[in-house]
Order: sequence, then C-alpha cells, then structure tokens
Amino acid sequence: MTLRFGIYAGGLGEDAHREITPGPSENSEHITEALDKLHGDHPFVVRGYTLYSDARPGYQEAPPRPWQYATGRRELDLVVCFREPGEDLTGWLEFLRTQIREHGPVLTSLQIAEEANHGGPGGDGNQPAVRHAIIEGVRAARAEADRLGLDIRIGCNSSVILDPAQEFWTDLGRRGGSEFTEALGYVGLDLFPDVFRPIPPERLESAIAGVITAFRRESLSAAGVPATTPIHITENGWATGPNRSAQRQAEVLETVVRIVDSLSVELNITTYEHFSLRDSYSDQGDMNLEFGLLRSDYTPKPAFDRYRELIAEFGPPA
Repeated sequence: MTLRFGIYAGGLGEDAHREITPGPSENSEHITEALDKLHGDHPFVVRGYTLYSDARPGYQEAPPRPWQYATGRRELDLVVCFREPGEDLTGWLEFLRTQIREHGPVLTSLQIAEEANHGGPGGDGNQPAVRHAIIEGVRAARAEADRLGLDIRIGCNSSVILDPAQEFWTDLGRRGGSEFTEALGYVGLDLFPDVFRPIPPERLESAIAGVITAFRRESLSAAGVPATTPIHITENGWATGPNRSAQRQAEVLETVVRIVDSLSVELNITTYEHFSLRDSYSDQGDMNLEFGLLRSDYTPKPAFDRYRELIAEFGPPA
C-alpha cells in the first residue's frame, strides 16, 4: 500500500497552560519554500488547526490561514479543536459546515476535535460536551460534504490509550452507534514514542509496532470501527533538545515510517503526518519546543532530508 505523507506546517503549539508556545512568528514564505523542497512533485498533505469556542472571540489558527498552503500537489487536513465549555452545539455544528463550504475544494480531510481522550496540552478532553460534539460533528460534517458532492474524509482521533477497558473508544461507540462509525472516513492516532516516556533503543521498534497494532485491534474494535476504515497517523514526532541529538531524531523518524509502511496493508494505514515542520523555539533547553524538522529560523536538521527521502521512497509517485 502506498502511504500519503504530510506535516503540520507550523511550529508554534500549546503548552501545559494552554498558552501559545514561545518562538518566532510563522513565516509563510519560508513555510512554502520548505514544503516545496520537502515533497517536490509528490502529492502531500498539509495539516493545520483551528480552534472553536463560543466563549472566545475570533478563531485561533495554527499556522495562520493553513489553507493557503494547499496548492498544486498539496491538500489540506484541517483539525477543528473543540474548546467550547458549554453544552449547546448549534454554533459548533454550523462552524464545521462553514469549514467545508469555505475550504472544500482543497480539503482532503476534516478532523473533528483533537485528542479528546485527555485534557492535557493539545487535548480537548476537558470540555464536558466534547464526546457529544465529536459524534454530532462527524455526522453533520459528513452530511454537509455529501450534500455538496465533496470527497472529504471526516474523522476523529486520539493519542495512545493504555487503559485496558478502552473507556474513551467504548463510550464513543456506545453513544454514536453504527450511524457514527459508518460516517467515519478515517480514524487518527497521535503517537510520540520515546518522547514523554523513554523507551530503550532495543525496544523501540517493537513498542511502536505494538502501539499501532493495539490501536486497531483494541481501541477501534472497542468503538465498533470496522477494519475497512483507514487509520491515519495524524501526529508523530521526536523532539531534539538537551541530550537529544538531531541525528537521533532522523533515525527515529525513519524507524517509525518504515514500521508504519510495513503495517499499512495489515492494519489499513493510509496516511502518515509528521509533527512538525519547524521548532517553536530552538536552543531554549526545552525539548517541548523542538519537534521540528527545521530549527525555528527555518534552517534544516538532518531529519528534514531524511523525511524528504522517505516521501520519495514510500509515497505516491511524482
């Protein structure tokens, strides 16, 4: 199976206090230049985020206006984060429909909420209505895309879940039933092996394969998601920083991509997206700011060229 490749096109993220991480502002010219070099003539996916909340004025985007990069051979994977503290989903559902109407021509996928299985950095799990928002959001977005005749994959995701009961996915399946699971065009997994929990080098390959396999056989099975629904690796990265070399980042990236490719047929994995294009802020002594293939000044780390080579080797032909 040929993998589609992609990347979060920015560098700035969210810290433990839900504040934007420090670092230089995103530079659209540098982003475009880096994306062009990274994937060349191969088809590619640009991942971007927009945050919805009735309680906040305006809408926060990362990187700003991510759809501007969906040109030529690039398509947009847009994540709509749910940060609404209330229970009324009227505005949320209309916002999702609006994203499809406004960006449908360049959208390849629309992700409903981000890592709703937890409420830590980047996760939507602290919002009381988030699971209801996912189920109703997937249904509404699927109906809107169908109404407009657009071929857009509608999905949701989680980070790695170690809970044997798989409460998050079991609950989604119970609440949504077959109408929800049949509307899913894919399900995403965010994984960051050997970042927040160290893994001995000799165990890295088996750990990665085990986590991805368990996601299909345990998490998605618990929700009643059929094997015919593709898996997307929606976020994967390995941070550099103190005692974390740039060369090791390139090695881990290659290890993950080769394992994903080896499991792609068995587990129906169709897409791999890296997090992220550049560091939020290099050389600050904080690995949480250094997930990029590029430094925060847009100069490349070894992993940039390694990913470019992997795209050429495993991706769709140019």
